[in-house]
Amino acid sequence: MRSRKARRSAKQILKLLKRTGRSLLYKGVIYPVVNRIFFTELIEKTDNFARTTWLGKPIWQNILDLWTIQETLWEIKPDLLIECGTNRGGAAYYYGQLFDLIGKGRVITIDIEKMHDLTHPRVEFIIGSSVAEAVVGRVQAAVAATHGPVMVILDSDHSAGHVSKELELYAPLVSPGSIMLVQDGVIDVLPIFRRGRPGPLPAITSFLRQHPEFERDVERSQRFLITHHPQGWLRKSR
Repeated sequence: MRSRKARRSAKQILKLLKRTGRSLLYKGVIYPVVNRIFFTELIEKTDNFARTTWLGKPIWQNILDLWTIQETLWEIKPDLLIECGTNRGGAAYYYGQLFDLIGKGRVITIDIEKMHDLTHPRVEFIIGSSVAEAVVGRVQAAVAATHGPVMVILDSDHSAGHVSKELELYAPLVSPGSIMLVQDGVIDVLPIFRRGRPGPLPAITSFLRQHPEFERDVERSQRFLITHHPQGWLRKSR
């Protein structure tokens, strides 16, 4: 009787190990490969979301990331959102309309050139380099006049050197408890973007080593399994 029970227990353990092994194999080997293949195919299919629009305006953003940003804006309810990297203006327009729905908030968006003809009463467009002294001074003055939460999105030049400069300049403007989003760390993850390396991820890693007041918001970064902004969501604790 004991021998039969022992054999049954051993079989159950073996079945459990097989299931666990398959799970570990899937999570550790199969899933990352499938995820990367699907994500690469999605990027190629959408021309890296280049034809994505918001109410007819070109926005050029991963739509899953846009949803996470929407959730974050509702949670933080910033009085001021600073965006480095306007491009075609669709994202700033999207943020402005979300603030219309929220009932508060405004956007300052910065780019070295104007590539659009968009306007919105909640959005201020600044032409210039995001790291230029005059531009930074103008944004600092706006932050000083803001009484509520301040949030920052970095989406301009994604080279590691430029992102490092932006992080140092704009991190102090983020209010405690608020968020800074560093976009497009996918450059350092997917081979399809390898020509743009080193991208944001090395800059983020170096920044966090020197700024303990910020930490990765892992849950937000992994919200929808695929993202253009891995490790890009940073929360300021103080």
